[in-house]
Amino acid sequence: MQSGVEQVKEVIQENIWSNILEFFRIEILSFDSGGNQIKITVGLILLVIFTFAITSIFLRWTRMFLTRKLQENDRLKFISVFKFIKYLVYLIVVLLTLSSAGIDITILLTASAAFFVGLGLALQELFQDMIGGLFIIIDKTLLVGDIIEIEGRVGRVIEIKLRTTRVLTRDDKIMIIPNHKFISDIILNYTQNHITTRESVKVGVAYGSDTLKVKTLLLECAMDQIGIEKKPKPFVLFEDFGDSALIFALHFFVTDSFVDPKIKSQLRFKIDDKFKSNNISIPFPQRDVHMFYPNNSSLDKPNPDE
Repeated sequence: MQSGVEQVKEVIQENIWSNILEFFRIEILSFDSGGNQIKITVGLILLVIFTFAITSIFLRWTRMFLTRKLQENDRLKFISVFKFIKYLVYLIVVLLTLSSAGIDITILLTASAAFFVGLGLALQELFQDMIGGLFIIIDKTLLVGDIIEIEGRVGRVIEIKLRTTRVLTRDDKIMIIPNHKFISDIILNYTQNHITTRESVKVGVAYGSDTLKVKTLLLECAMDQIGIEKKPKPFVLFEDFGDSALIFALHFFVTDSFVDPKIKSQLRFKIDDKFKSNNISIPFPQRDVHMFYPNNSSLDKPNPDE
C-alpha cells in the first residue's frame, strides 16, 4: 500500500508537475539586448498577469477606503486622479516583476532616465496643481459657494476641478486659479466658518459736530439699509481725530459679501442725505497758504525809470 502511494507521488512529481514547469518555460519571444539574452516565457506572462490582478484589487480597496466619506462629485474627481496613480503603480509592478524574473532592467531604466527627468520637470507645476486639488477635496478647505479674496480680488467659487478652481469675480469675469495657489499662497476665505461677514463704512464730520448725534444717524442709516443684518447689531466706532475731520466707522454684518460694494454704496447715499438734513457737514481737506516776500525783494524797490 505504501509503495502504491509513493508511485502515485512520483507520477505526479515527474509527469504532471514537470509538464506544468515545462509549460511555464515555453518561450514566446527571445531577443538579444546588449549581449544579454532576454526570454519572454509563458510563466513570466502569467506572473505579470497575476501581479496585475493582485495590484488592481489592492488599489480598488485603497480607493474605496479613501473615498468612502467624500461626496459624489469629489469622489469622481478623486477617481480620475487615482487612475493616473494606478498606471504609475502598474509600471512599477511590471518593472519589479521583470527584475524578479531575472531580466536586467537597468538598460531600460538608463535609456528612459533622461526622458522621465525631462517629463517630470515639464509636468512639475501640473503635479503641484493636482496635489493641491486633492488637498482641497479631502480636507474641505474650499467649497463651492465660498467667497474668497486672492491677489486683491474678491470672487465666489463656482467650480473646483482637479487642476484649477474657477471663481466668479464681482465684475462678472471668470478667474481661473491653479490649485497650488491654495497651498503656497495666503487666501482669505470670507465664508469658511459662517456665512456672515463684518463690513464697515468710514466717514468724517467737521470739528464741532455733535458726535452722539452723528452716531445715532449712522445707526439709523444702517438699520434702514436692505442687506444689513439686524443681529448682530451694527455699531459705530469713533476712530480718530483727523487733520480736517472727526473720523467715524460704521460697522455692520452682511450675509453676502459678494455684493457688499453695492450695499456700501447705497449706505453712503443714505448717510450723505441724513447728514445734509441734520446740518452735519462732511469736510474736505483745507490748507491755508501764506505768501511773503523777502525785505530785499526787487518788488519793494522803486523803479528809477518811473
